[in-house]
Amino acid sequence: MAEYDLIVIGAGPGGYVCAIRAAQLGLRVAVAEGRDTLGGTCLNVGCIPSKALLHATHMLHEAGHNFARMGLMGEAPKVDWARMLAYKDEVVKGNTQGIEFLFRKNRVDWLKGWASIPAPGQVTVAGETHAARAIAIATGSQPSTLPGVTIDEEVIVTSTGALALPAIPRRLAVIGAGVIGLELGSVYARLGAKVTVLEYLDAITPGMDGEVARQFQRMLQKQGLSFVLGTAVQGVERAEGGATVTHQPRKGGEAQQLQADVVLVATGRKPYVEGLGLEALGVAMTERGQIATDEGFATNIPGLYAIGDVREGPMLAHKAEDEGVALAEILAGRHGHVNYGVIPSVIYTTPEVAAIGATEETLKAEGRAYKLGKFPFMGNARAKAVFQGEGFVKLLADAGTDRILGCHLIGPMAGDLIHEVAVAMEFGAAAEDLARTCHAHPTFSEAMREAALACGDGAIHA
Repeated sequence: MAEYDLIVIGAGPGGYVCAIRAAQLGLRVAVAEGRDTLGGTCLNVGCIPSKALLHATHMLHEAGHNFARMGLMGEAPKVDWARMLAYKDEVVKGNTQGIEFLFRKNRVDWLKGWASIPAPGQVTVAGETHAARAIAIATGSQPSTLPGVTIDEEVIVTSTGALALPAIPRRLAVIGAGVIGLELGSVYARLGAKVTVLEYLDAITPGMDGEVARQFQRMLQKQGLSFVLGTAVQGVERAEGGATVTHQPRKGGEAQQLQADVVLVATGRKPYVEGLGLEALGVAMTERGQIATDEGFATNIPGLYAIGDVREGPMLAHKAEDEGVALAEILAGRHGHVNYGVIPSVIYTTPEVAAIGATEETLKAEGRAYKLGKFPFMGNARAKAVFQGEGFVKLLADAGTDRILGCHLIGPMAGDLIHEVAVAMEFGAAAEDLARTCHAHPTFSEAMREAALACGDGAIHA
């Protein structure tokens, strides 16, 4: 029986980051992972492959719509779908092999196989039991579905199947207008598919700033996506050559049917804890099927911890990474901490959408006095030069103290720009602090400064 200071179950962003940080802090660490490659859902069938396809199809859009405007003349490129999928797989392979290198560099052992926890302080992998002072469950999440919808990953697919379709569908139905559905829907719309998005609620991207969501929907519609909002999917039936989606208006009305070659079920994710033996151990769970933990990620079983998608909070890879680092530091005798009020979220469509902190809706519900600084990307010279001037930045600050409370933007490089505000919020900065910080010209980031200026005496370029 091998003995470790820490065994992490799951090699996704939370798990492998936790393991590497713990090893850097002097702990003897192993990671149990049943996949043939490291990186979890994110690197293998999630964040990374989807970004590869988003990039490839954005390049296709640029070639077809904007190259000629820039004087780049020539025949529009044709799509070799098999080669595009091969490119996506190459990206995945490079990243997963990078994690293997980091494990070797930091002397983290990879226990290959699916793990279970037969008793506190013990982990069994491939028939062999290992002892550990601490065990961290970082097994992530899996796609959820709806009653009356059976996933086959051929015609009725989750995001996993949607990343490896044998052919580009002519008609794609997307159930769910959240991040996954809209990102993959935009991929296939650019490839020529007729994409219809069905959403139970009356707006896309639940929880997003309302003004951003409305602008985002209009932009996606201009890109060819169609939306049916406020409708409840009753079932999906496979038929010859595709499937039929039956849905009914949530507020009443006759059921309708939508024909599609492929149906993408993007209705969220749920914790993946099967096979771990948690019930036999007596691990406390929440009503939503998550592992119950305290602020230090500890479960009710001594020495057993949980991070990432299996515990409460947003199911985001970077949230899991932060929790992994914090747990490693706690186990090493330090003071690990995660600031859940400063976790950005990003949708990687074109344009990108990013958010952090409070929305206008939440501030109004709290009755908190705030001021708003808004700046359109149409006033940003760099954005106009690359044909991405449609979006805007919205910065929210406390009416009395000027402290930044949140930021929401839709536009070029939004997923990178949001981190300027993340750092500012982490240090408790005011909008004026951001407004008085020199920004290089011409950059997209000037729009962030202009929004901060708009919280005071006014933006310069609007």
